[in-house]
Amino acid sequence: MTRRFTRHYTREEASALLPEIRAWLARLRQLQPVLENQQRALQPLLTRGHDLGGGRVTEFLRSLARAQAVLREFARRQIQLKDLERGLVDFPAIVGGREVFLCWEEGEPAVEYWHDLDTGYAGRSPLPPEG
Repeated sequence: MTRRFTRHYTREEASALLPEIRAWLARLRQLQPVLENQQRALQPLLTRGHDLGGGRVTEFLRSLARAQAVLREFARRQIQLKDLERGLVDFPAIVGGREVFLCWEEGEPAVEYWHDLDTGYAGRSPLPPEG
């Protein structure tokens, strides 16, 4: 059987990562308005065809690099950030012999839901009891 992912998480492994994931989400949320403000400030200069450089551009690139570093942590672990605002995250997993996503939304105490790879949040179901 062909798998889309090389890394698959158990419910326990995914839940154990939640403190780290919460911190990554907080970092991305902190950087999002900073990047938007910096981009808004630079856009008129780009539109007028100015060559850009200096402190404004340097700060924008630093902020962008910080956000990319967090996103690389998700990608490195093959964890998918589906919605930053909601804190919706999917972990590749095997449930009942099938490759699926374990699904977690910020505010939930642990990873307790799953859905097929192609159904998304609408197909979300509780994980079967452990045992």
